[in-house]
Amino acid sequence: MTKKSIAKRIVKTTVVLLLILALAGTAFLALFREKIDRWEYPIQYSEYVTCYADKYDIDPLMLYAFIRTESNFDPMADSDAGARGLMQITEVTFDWIKSKIAPTENLTFEDLYDPETNIRFGSYFVSYCLLRYQDDLPTSAAAYHSGLGTVDKLLAQAEYSDDGKTLDHYPYPQMRLYVKKITSSYQRYQEIYTES
Repeated sequence: MTKKSIAKRIVKTTVVLLLILALAGTAFLALFREKIDRWEYPIQYSEYVTCYADKYDIDPLMLYAFIRTESNFDPMADSDAGARGLMQITEVTFDWIKSKIAPTENLTFEDLYDPETNIRFGSYFVSYCLLRYQDDLPTSAAAYHSGLGTVDKLLAQAEYSDDGKTLDHYPYPQMRLYVKKITSSYQRYQEIYTES
């Protein structure tokens, strides 16, 4: 064998080995991609999420998107604004929701650390926002984050809403970021859990 033919054989062997490694790497990534996706976008507290999603006629995957965005599934989460639990509900919002769905129940703001209570109250508020804003998730998410009054004021301004019913633009950076987080998270949940 000449040096030239040996060199060609080495190159061919190297190319074949690199192709095999590339294919093996692709298969490996595909195998674990789903596990990685499900780790990044988990489904926890499914008993409560399913129950209250059904009760309030919401896609459970949407509720997971809210929980992931609000607390990353930490039932003891507290925000700088004083919001508590999985779906980060403030005391004012807790009192308002309690007056709607549990006026006679002996619940306190402290009970929002309980996952079931928090998901129950948060699910109601998500459903309320969706009903109020024609099932438009971005507008509903803006209201969940910044309050109904803030969103209603923006809807009255043509620069933020063409139809006065849903928001087209978000003037506040935090609101804009929150809406983006909710909508993209919900989209990822749908891609991961409805295609499998």
